[in-house]
Amino acid sequence: MIHSKPKAHSTRLAIAIMIMAGGLVSCSQIPELKPDDWQPSKVWREDSKSSSPLNPSHGTDQVKLTASFGPDPKMLDLLSAWPKDPWWEAVGDPTLNHLEELLLKGNISVRQLASQVRVTQAALRQAEAAYSPTLNLNASANRARNQLAVPAGTSYSLSAPLSWELDVWGRIGAQTSLASFNAQASLQTFYQATRSAQVLLAQTYLTLRGQEADLLMLDDAERAYAKSLQLTESKYRQGVVSSSDVAQAQSQLNTTQAQRQDLNIQRAQTEHQLAALLGVVPGDLSIEPLARDTSQSSHSTSSALHLKGVAWPPPVPELPEIVALDVLERRPDIQAAKASVNAANASVGVANAAFLPPLVLQASAGYRNTSIASLVNPANQAWSMGPGLVLPLLDGGLRQAAKDSALAALESQVMNYRQVVITAFQEVEDNLVAASLLKLEVDALRQAYLSSAKNLQVVQAQYKAGTVGYLNVVSAQTQALSAERSWMDTQTRNWLAWTLLRKNLFQMPEVSQK
Repeated sequence: MIHSKPKAHSTRLAIAIMIMAGGLVSCSQIPELKPDDWQPSKVWREDSKSSSPLNPSHGTDQVKLTASFGPDPKMLDLLSAWPKDPWWEAVGDPTLNHLEELLLKGNISVRQLASQVRVTQAALRQAEAAYSPTLNLNASANRARNQLAVPAGTSYSLSAPLSWELDVWGRIGAQTSLASFNAQASLQTFYQATRSAQVLLAQTYLTLRGQEADLLMLDDAERAYAKSLQLTESKYRQGVVSSSDVAQAQSQLNTTQAQRQDLNIQRAQTEHQLAALLGVVPGDLSIEPLARDTSQSSHSTSSALHLKGVAWPPPVPELPEIVALDVLERRPDIQAAKASVNAANASVGVANAAFLPPLVLQASAGYRNTSIASLVNPANQAWSMGPGLVLPLLDGGLRQAAKDSALAALESQVMNYRQVVITAFQEVEDNLVAASLLKLEVDALRQAYLSSAKNLQVVQAQYKAGTVGYLNVVSAQTQALSAERSWMDTQTRNWLAWTLLRKNLFQMPEVSQK
């Protein structure tokens, strides 16, 4: 009966510890997701019957954006070290400048890669933490029984173990280098994605304006063909021409109307692509289209298209005669490929270090006693200190397989680097030849259009005089419209080639490597 109370006390203490442990297990550390404050528009962009792609009913502003993301301060911090290069301002289009400003706020891919950069930077900090010792605080209460000699009892301990791995074989250094190069590759990939998004936005916008220019040409052609149809019908009623001429005029008009509707579809879908680049749904974006400058005495023979006083298409700026190879090699995508090669090489170092035993210094100091009340007492102090080595002997070939995998990954990254460089050089060469020859093509197509327009005037006069049939008019009209559209489309292609070359002229600062 003498020992019943201590035994009951120990039992209650053990039960209390179990209850506390059970309560801790039930505590979840998963944070509660916050509701997304961004919601897409509930109205379909092209479902409105009161507006068309060329006549939006959203106001007169050049860009109408009804929803967008707020700026990401962490992403802006990453971009702060990025050299400012607003190359698109050379186009001289305020609408494009405004869209480029909106791009970095809402583009989903860019913001996602910015988050990935922070992931790799955190992984680098985790790897660097291995250089430092770790210190913990352990507390335990154990009840045990040694059936041979000691009766059942409860022991308590409070200790602070310290562990510090010495990087004698370079394992921690290799892991840190791996994380560092991964962070560099991620950052350069983010820069490249940002640059690519800016170029893609400019190209999509230029394509949009080119489509609008084509639409205005088709509108002009449709009005001209309608007048020709009226003239032909009048001649038919007078018995001057046959019904075949009327049918040809009607077919020409209907074909042009169909082409215009098809181009309206393309223009609307291009505007949808711009919305996606800005991180919004199509219903949240509306861009004011080009309009015909009525102050021009004739159309298409000069820059007769405008938007808020800006002539379209603007002249393509001159590029440097030579794209320096050292500038090209410092493109972010090439820098990312280099960093990936270095990361794969560091992985080989990690695999090699796995064959060697890690040297760990271990120390522990604390208290041990069978009574919790007098646990913290100099008489109950306990400590230990000493180095430790773990030499792997048998692992079934696990470490060798890891090394073989690292070597194969290194070879793969080297090939990837070569391919990235080759692709970059091909891209520059393709657009250098395009930029130089498209200027000549634009001039040739302009002359071809002027000649076809003059020929159309002559054939129409001959038709009115009754010296040629309407088939000649149809042929001349088709030739003039085709030449005009080819002239404008080539000017757009010239701009697209210029944007890709400007992409390759971007020079990144040197990034320190560990």
